[in-house]
Amino acid sequence: MNDILPDQTPVWQFFEETVRRVLRSYGYQEIRMPVVEQTDLFKRSIGEVTDIVEKEMYTFNDRNGDSLTLRPEGTAGCVRAAEEHGLLFNQSRRLWYTGPMFRHERPQKGRYRQFQQVGVECFGMAGPDIDAELLLLTARLWEQLGLGSHTRLEINSIGSAEARRTYRDALVEYLNVFRAELDSDSQRRLTTNPLRILDSKSPETRRILAGAPCLDAFLDEDSREHFSRLRQLLDSAGVAYTVNSGLVRGLDYYGKTVFEWITDSLGAQGTVCAGGRYDGLVEQLGGKPTPAVGFAMGVERLILMLETLELVPEHVNGNADVYITAMGEQAVAASLSIGQSLRERLPGRVVVTHCGGGSFKSQMKKADRSGAQVAIILGDNEIAAGTASVKSLRSDQAQQSVKQDQLAETLIAIL
Repeated sequence: MNDILPDQTPVWQFFEETVRRVLRSYGYQEIRMPVVEQTDLFKRSIGEVTDIVEKEMYTFNDRNGDSLTLRPEGTAGCVRAAEEHGLLFNQSRRLWYTGPMFRHERPQKGRYRQFQQVGVECFGMAGPDIDAELLLLTARLWEQLGLGSHTRLEINSIGSAEARRTYRDALVEYLNVFRAELDSDSQRRLTTNPLRILDSKSPETRRILAGAPCLDAFLDEDSREHFSRLRQLLDSAGVAYTVNSGLVRGLDYYGKTVFEWITDSLGAQGTVCAGGRYDGLVEQLGGKPTPAVGFAMGVERLILMLETLELVPEHVNGNADVYITAMGEQAVAASLSIGQSLRERLPGRVVVTHCGGGSFKSQMKKADRSGAQVAIILGDNEIAAGTASVKSLRSDQAQQSVKQDQLAETLIAIL
C-alpha cells in the first residue's frame, strides 16, 4: 500500500477530472459504495474457486461475528447497491464509480495491495450497441489523455454459461493428457477454473494450448450474432481491435463479450482496462434477470503511463500562479483581503497568501519555491500609497507599482 504525496496529486486530479468529463459527456452517473461488504457477496459473484476469493481477499470477522471483506473489485458492490435501492426495476442505468480496492497479491510495477480503480457499469441494455459504446468511450478517454497510440484493444466472446460448460469439458479432456507438463498454477486450475489456463504466461503451457480446442467452435448462436454485430459497430466507428480467442476474464460472472485494453509502454505487456458482459449476475445476487456490461481500469498504471511517456500537461504541476508577501501588520491584513479579491477576479488561478511572518528575503524564497509566476509585495510604503509592487519571478520583466484596485487587470495581462 502506498501514499500519494502532494507533488503527485496534481497528476491524479488531472486524470480524475478527465475521466469525469468524458463520462459525463456520455450521460453516466456517479455512484459511491462502501469499501466493506459482506464476504458472501464476493463469494457468490466472483466465484469461490477464483484466485481472488481463495488467496487475495482481505477478510475479517467484526464484533458481531459477521464475515466482512474489503472490496477486491467494484462490480458486485455496484450490483448490490443498485438492486437494494431499486435502481434497476424496469429501467436502464449507466453508472460509474472510483475508489480504492484491496487484494493481497504480489505487487508488480504500477500495482499495489490497495489500488485505485475507475469502474463503469451499464444495466438493462442487452444489445451489442452498449458494448460498442463502452469501447468508444474508453477510446475517447485514451485520446483525451494522450494515450491513444499507446493502447490497443483485444476482444473475444466467451459465449453462454452452457457453451462454456461444454467447452470446459473438452478443454479439460485435452489438457489432462499434458497435466505433468503444465505449470503449477495451470495444474491447480485444471480442477477449479480451467478457462483461466488460457491466460497462462508459461511458455510451455502456451505451447500445449496451441493444439487445444478453440472456444469459438463451442459458441451458441446468440453469442455469435452478438459478437458479429459488435465487430460491425466497431468497424463502422473506426475503432481498431484484435480478436483474441484466448482472452477470458478471471471472474465467474462474465459471459458473451469480454475485452481488454493493453499497453506495451510500461515494459512488459500490461492490461490497463478490462471488462465485458455479465448478464446473469443481477439474478445471481437475488434480483430479476437484467442484462449488464461494464469495465474497470487501474488508475496507478495509467498514471504511471502518463508520467513515463511525459504526457502530463505543463499546467498540471500544483504550482501557485500568484504569491502575496506582506511585511507589517497593516500589510498582512491587506494581503488577506487582496488575496480574497484576486481569487474572485481570477477564477481557476492559484493565489497563495504568505502566512507565518519572516523576513522579506525568506518570504521571497518561499514565493520562488511555490512555482508562482508573479509575486505581489506589500509593505509600509505600498500600504501608505494604496499600491502593490508586482514582480515577475520567471522573466526579466521590470517590477512595477500598481494601484491595489487594478491588480486583477495587471495580473490577467501577465498570466
